[in-house]
Amino acid sequence: MDKIVIVNDRSAHAHSFGPAAEIYERGRPSYPQEALDWLLPSGSPRVVDLGAGTGKLTRQIHDRGLPVTAVEPSEGMLAQLRRSVPGVPALLGSAESLPLPDASADVVLVAQAWHWVDPARAVPEVARVLSPGGRLGLLWNLRDERADWVRRLGEIIGSAESERDTAVGPPFGPVEIRHFEWTETLGPERLIDMVASRSYVILLEPDERAALLSEVRKLMATHPDLVGRTEFKLPYITECARATLPSQAS
Repeated sequence: MDKIVIVNDRSAHAHSFGPAAEIYERGRPSYPQEALDWLLPSGSPRVVDLGAGTGKLTRQIHDRGLPVTAVEPSEGMLAQLRRSVPGVPALLGSAESLPLPDASADVVLVAQAWHWVDPARAVPEVARVLSPGGRLGLLWNLRDERADWVRRLGEIIGSAESERDTAVGPPFGPVEIRHFEWTETLGPERLIDMVASRSYVILLEPDERAALLSEVRKLMATHPDLVGRTEFKLPYITECARATLPSQAS
């Protein structure tokens, strides 16, 4: 298959997910609990899941018994989130314009989405809705390409390395980084959904998308770690970043 050329149109990519919300919900992984332990403050913080997508992270926060509000700019993704995580407040909004009062949250988490925002506008807006001493947490799931079949998958579908951006800046303090290794068990159709839910794959012409997914199916049918298996383990490294606002001045 000819190499796919990815057009770097951030706006088009950021707004591509709505029509593929069901595929996104089926295909995307969750996040390791150890990462949430590190990102979330102790106690019962009020959490905002910003860029919540279909509610992958929202569900995990809700399952911990924490008060959580989901904010998502795509109406299609938000509709899927409301079906997936009923009863959780789910609001249409963006990092640059949060539909929340001042000091109404203790932590804002952004999973797989900080690279879509305009930090110059998003950072002060996130700071506005956080209480003094509040925390901003960012996280990304990165495929661990030390496994041969995962490296080959990356050659077919491209790497997400360039998508991460942990820059935050004032009024937040220094950014801390930590990585968490984990594996997810999935089957062939779930892997196809994961690939099909990537923004640049969604934006491909139908014949290009079909050709790329055919290459992924060929990998599953021929690689010794995958061939004939109904389930296999996909290793991930979850990269997390956190930054904290100053406490109220005395």
